[in-house]
Amino acid sequence: MKTQKRWLITGGARGLGFELTKAVLASGDNVVATVRSKPQELAETLGNDGNLHIAILDVTSEEQAKAAVEQTVHQFGSIDVLVNNGGYGLLVGVEEATDAEARKVFDTNVFGTLFTHLRQHGADA
Repeated sequence: MKTQKRWLITGGARGLGFELTKAVLASGDNVVATVRSKPQELAETLGNDGNLHIAILDVTSEEQAKAAVEQTVHQFGSIDVLVNNGGYGLLVGVEEATDAEARKVFDTNVFGTLFTHLRQHGADA
């Protein structure tokens, strides 16, 4: 008998996060998929699956990262698999990026991943 795992997937509304969320649900595991907005749209797209919970998360927000982890633990008891997928790329040459653009990418892709990981383990960032 398969042991049901509990997943937290950031960036669950599009791309790899969305496809992974679908695959996890198809396997019968539980998943908390995070989105920046419009959680009901994702729920409807995925058929309001009982193994799915959707949390609001902008990965650059420590408070929202903590809340997403807490929601996962409250909903399913623990987190077995954390997929830090939320983020984005900046499609310009390094010399063409503004300081603000580069910092935003770094804040999202580095600190955002760190916030969610640390909150999963109960650490302060």
